[in-house]
Amino acid sequence: MTEEANRNNRKQLMGVVRSKTGDKSIKVVYEYKTPHPLYKKEIRRKTTVHAHDEENISKVGDKVRISSTRPISKLKRWRVVELVEEAPIV
Repeated sequence: MTEEANRNNRKQLMGVVRSKTGDKSIKVVYEYKTPHPLYKKEIRRKTTVHAHDEENISKVGDKVRISSTRPISKLKRWRVVELVEEAPIV
């Protein structure tokens, strides 16, 4: 398998920017549903991940697509691929 084909198989997620933690760093929260082990009702869960934002294009509330990548720092294992939707201006 070539390196280019391997990159295309990386995990991608859509999430909302929760906070900007520093220069080129953001926290992204993504939600998913999973069935309850006993009662089988769907439960909403959320996970927060640290992502690398090379161009500093995102701000709090934006919807972004992130992709898994090599470890960039102690916590950052994801990078921003694209800005899907901007946050509404309040």
